[in-house]
Amino acid sequence: MKRTTWMLGCLLMAAPALAAQEGTPPPSPVFSGADLFNLSYAADPQISPDGRRIVYVRMSADVMTDRYRPTLWLVDVASGRQTPLATGSGAHRSPRWSPDGSRLAYVSTAEGGGLQLFVRSMAGGETARLTGLPDSPSDLAWSPDGRRLAYLMRVPGEGTSIGKAPPKPEGAQWAEPLQVIDKLQYRNDGSGYVKPGFDHVFLVDADGGAPRRLTHGAFPINGPIEWMPDGRSLVVSGNRNSDWEREPLEVELYSVDTASGEFTQLTRRKGVDVAPAVSRDGRQIAFLGFDDTGEAYVQTGLYLMNRDGTGVRQLTAGFDRSIEAVQWAGNQLFVSYEEQGHYRVARVSPSGTVTPLAVRLAAPAMGRPYTGGQWSVTRDGTLAFTSGSNERPSDVSVARGGQARQLTRLNDLWLSGKRLGQVRELNATAPDGTPVPGWILLPPGYREGQKVPTILEIHGGPYTSYGPYFSTDYQLYAAAGYAVLFPNMRGSTGYGAAFADAIDKTYPAPNEIDLMASVDAAVAAGIADPDNLFVTGGSGGGLLTAWLTGHTNRFKAAAVQKPVINWTTQALTADGIPFFGRYWMGKQPWEDPETYWKRSPLSLAGKVRTPTLVVVGAEDLRTPVGEAEQWYSALRLQGVPTALVKVPGAPHSLDQRPSQAAARAAAITAWFDKYRKK
Repeated sequence: MKRTTWMLGCLLMAAPALAAQEGTPPPSPVFSGADLFNLSYAADPQISPDGRRIVYVRMSADVMTDRYRPTLWLVDVASGRQTPLATGSGAHRSPRWSPDGSRLAYVSTAEGGGLQLFVRSMAGGETARLTGLPDSPSDLAWSPDGRRLAYLMRVPGEGTSIGKAPPKPEGAQWAEPLQVIDKLQYRNDGSGYVKPGFDHVFLVDADGGAPRRLTHGAFPINGPIEWMPDGRSLVVSGNRNSDWEREPLEVELYSVDTASGEFTQLTRRKGVDVAPAVSRDGRQIAFLGFDDTGEAYVQTGLYLMNRDGTGVRQLTAGFDRSIEAVQWAGNQLFVSYEEQGHYRVARVSPSGTVTPLAVRLAAPAMGRPYTGGQWSVTRDGTLAFTSGSNERPSDVSVARGGQARQLTRLNDLWLSGKRLGQVRELNATAPDGTPVPGWILLPPGYREGQKVPTILEIHGGPYTSYGPYFSTDYQLYAAAGYAVLFPNMRGSTGYGAAFADAIDKTYPAPNEIDLMASVDAAVAAGIADPDNLFVTGGSGGGLLTAWLTGHTNRFKAAAVQKPVINWTTQALTADGIPFFGRYWMGKQPWEDPETYWKRSPLSLAGKVRTPTLVVVGAEDLRTPVGEAEQWYSALRLQGVPTALVKVPGAPHSLDQRPSQAAARAAAITAWFDKYRKK
């Protein structure tokens, strides 16, 4: 009797809670902007020297700060078990193993302020902060004996002063002093106006102590830093010419003596030589580079030379792809490159034989499906890399002996409860016979033969490429009932030099015929509703979106994102002033104003009738805000339905704050919905 009464009481007490749970609606299976806060992606996987562990950066959205926050996680390769390494307050990134695998260096804001250098003992777990630096260190590199770390850090310089204000009375609050600019490259997207000074190499003992500045001089030094095996010198890239500001594609490799800081020039090409990788015995240096031919895009090759810079030879002369990264593994080289919408890793023998591995990498990002990936390799060829698919952001995988295995599944639990759009290949052919590869994302629940509203989404660059990978933008569009068409038009990388160079000195032509051929293929496939076509794209894709609406009225509405509209203002106000006019246009604006105007979407503004949403980051310095404002004003003056959306605080990347990425996609969807034929 007592037991029965007790059980009845428990049930009665539990009843309200059970009722509340039953009344709570289940999570929606529709992918929405709120889901961006529930996703993570893997980046920068660093495999230990023995191949047993991988440290990677996990990027996760913090709903309270509205930012992506990097943390460090350790994965056991055999079991896949994960352990948090640096996940407390602050940002933690750039993990690098010591040569013997006993310690891990990384940078972190764990103790407040800017990034500092930390070292962790992997046996005991003790962590020590090595530096108290005034600026952020980058490009960490362990010495071969594990005793020291090298890094790059900016050293402030003296700015130019022209005149001065009169003496200020004590206690007075005056305006900031005048800002004097006398550099050609005076601002950079994402970091703002360039402060006087240059990056230099520093050394610090791995056991702590005061860092020592190794290099000096008023010229730029670039990472990565590569040590020679004897520890007596290291290799960096840079431009030590007095006219370095005007030569954006003049970069050489230098050896730096670690005792004296003396530079020895190793390469002497008219062009770019970067990314040194020293062989284990120190006899050879592999590096990446290309000749400055005056073209906007030149494929990067893999080269090998003796440690003193002699005997330079190209290993990949017969390989029609651009090499993007290189590392030694034993006596072979591992490289990565784009390949027809995918990112691949291959072994390269000293004789130049290229052997692709049976792995495909995924870019550590989520906004749009750009090809890319990050990786590291051990001496025996065990590869750690970022992998992914059209349904999942990047995870960590490992490949050994021809067998690849996925170690993390960061988003499986959450995304398994969502209805996602599915990707299928959809290739086209331009009227002149040029192939236009591409894909289309179908909305969830798509039925064969169903014609649906379709968005043509154009990649930027223009020298980049898309692939069949996960995209939050696309999934948000698909959840609203749209198919998303994303082709790789001429100028896209990963299809050989001729395909990429087909737009040199003519861009944005002939991309309009490629893009419309892709649209026609989607209509012919019975997927795209010809009466419900829309177009958008960012950066170079924003330029092409505006360009298309000046050539056709087939699109019901457009969203022009962070575009180039006027090549004259772009060439003279963007953060690539030494580059755009010389390499993309072939001449400066005053030398050939007619070509600048002919290749500018602004020249077509009078023909545009398509309702257009214009989107730009308020702090964009790559395609400055004035470009978007020109397009908005031109269309408004003609009475074309137009709205301008500025993303507060955003540079050229519009995805740095999850809420803004979600709101931007929602604004574009709402704009298209407004003109969508029901």
